[in-house]
Amino acid sequence: MDAQSRGRAEDIDPADQWVLNPDTGDYELRLNQSGGDSGGRSDTSAPRASRRRGAVREDGGERRGAPAEGPRRSREVPRQGGRRSGRGPRGQEPSGPVENRAGRRKRKASTPRRKKALIWTGGVMAFLLVGVSVGGYALYQHFNGNLNSVDIGDVGNKDVVTANAPLNILVIGTDKRTGKGNEGYGDAGSVGHADTNILFHVSKDRTNATAMSIPRDLITNIPDCTTRQSDGSEKAIPGADHVRFNTSLGQDDRDPGCTMETVKELTGLEVDHFMMVDFNAVKTLSTAVGGVKICLDHAVNDSKSHLNLPAGDNTIQGEDALAYVRTRHAYANESDLDRIKGQQQFVGSMIRQIKSDDTLTSPTKLFKLANAATKALTVDQAIASVPKLTSLAKELTKIDTKNITFVTMPVIDNPEEKTPVTVVPHPTQAEQLFSMMRDDTSLTEVAVQKKKAKSKQDALLKGTKAAAADVRVDVYNGGKIPGAAQQTVTWLQNNKGVLKSTNKANAPAKTARTTLEYAPNQADQARALAGMMGLPGSAMKQGTEDAEGLQAMVLTLGADFKGAGTSITGPAKIDIPKSSADKAGCSK
Repeated sequence: MDAQSRGRAEDIDPADQWVLNPDTGDYELRLNQSGGDSGGRSDTSAPRASRRRGAVREDGGERRGAPAEGPRRSREVPRQGGRRSGRGPRGQEPSGPVENRAGRRKRKASTPRRKKALIWTGGVMAFLLVGVSVGGYALYQHFNGNLNSVDIGDVGNKDVVTANAPLNILVIGTDKRTGKGNEGYGDAGSVGHADTNILFHVSKDRTNATAMSIPRDLITNIPDCTTRQSDGSEKAIPGADHVRFNTSLGQDDRDPGCTMETVKELTGLEVDHFMMVDFNAVKTLSTAVGGVKICLDHAVNDSKSHLNLPAGDNTIQGEDALAYVRTRHAYANESDLDRIKGQQQFVGSMIRQIKSDDTLTSPTKLFKLANAATKALTVDQAIASVPKLTSLAKELTKIDTKNITFVTMPVIDNPEEKTPVTVVPHPTQAEQLFSMMRDDTSLTEVAVQKKKAKSKQDALLKGTKAAAADVRVDVYNGGKIPGAAQQTVTWLQNNKGVLKSTNKANAPAKTARTTLEYAPNQADQARALAGMMGLPGSAMKQGTEDAEGLQAMVLTLGADFKGAGTSITGPAKIDIPKSSADKAGCSK
């Protein structure tokens, strides 16, 4: 907002017009100071909420004359309804020395209410900083106008953010060289592939999250996908087998929806939303937060990424930050897997910096950060507005950083290559990790098992079990294995004595997870079948009405089904390298 156009002096930083409302925990745009001379003060005392935060620096000194970078608007801000209540008339400012006002502000900052408000406004990831609430029509319009979106049609879930369900967000970093100075990094004509990929899985109860990196050089299958064109028409893009994961975006005009479908095909997890950033995002976000702290085990001088840093602790931003997340030749193996570790350290450090008091208590930093974040983001249309992203960020702020776990998808060198360049999923650990994420099992120190024992779903597994001869079930195949329904029926009849099992062939649609639907008066049958097949509590779907006559339960095999006799229940833990967003380490 242009301070001069509101009757104010040119030296007002737009960010300094934000005022923390301790009753709501929101930073609100102060709208009551458009009148009056910029250098004078009214003799009429105004309520405490209307006092100028911009008159002095946080340390009590005078503010510099140069305004910070921010939106400049010349039109009047519409009246905000009752939001002005409790403040003085326009043009009024508090009387009394500046020093006294600074002192009162300092005492207010130490109150429990203030502390609670600051905790509430803490961001989780730089991409989600629009969760810092802003008041004022001009700022709302400004941030909303920054956002870019892609119409991915029916891919993903539109209403899952605040639902009582797990949440999966795919963060995509592209290698597109658009933006000032980025053409010098080579491959200037790149269409923007999925170069960095993090599947951010947030637990149903919002106590923990798993951030799983997917290597760009992973060999996988890309399914058929449909993209929306600018004229509203649809374009069908055929899939590709045995190709690199990064070609799920950009190649053959694939959009982020195609990358989401590829992740779903690979992991069996439904991806709800995506957030895409490019080279500029790394530079602007790291600068807006005041630099990101990283640690290097040894000095680095990489001519390809242009990273030149000494060993030990470093604070990086701008071009250095981009060079750090791009470098792989700085590591002993010069591999993308080592680069992923560095990227995870960078993101974890940025999360800690964003949630630090140094950031949360500075309206100027919060403004710059929200401005940079919204400019950096490209999202799906379902969350392409400040209110929707704010709702998303509020969900994420519930997670303690110590319960955010970074992990890389388990892989091995591609056995088909003499000199390995690409990787393939680990034959056992990859599916174990996917299964844990599908079952919403935490990788952190959260006492998940204790919590799960008390859940209603797991309670459905406890109780009496019917005899195998009394179990009646119809089996559908909604997974990847051809003939899985008949395979299961044969196994149930010959190995378990479930003679009243019937093959119903293919399910109406493919499904990621196996489910067992049953009526309340079939609960003993359901528990018996769940025990035989190793079904988790999350697979149990109890109806509301009792079954009549010879009605059978419905077992639908999903992508998590690996074969008759193989338990579907995911492991309680997995022995793979992982790190916490709450801890720092040195890149080697």
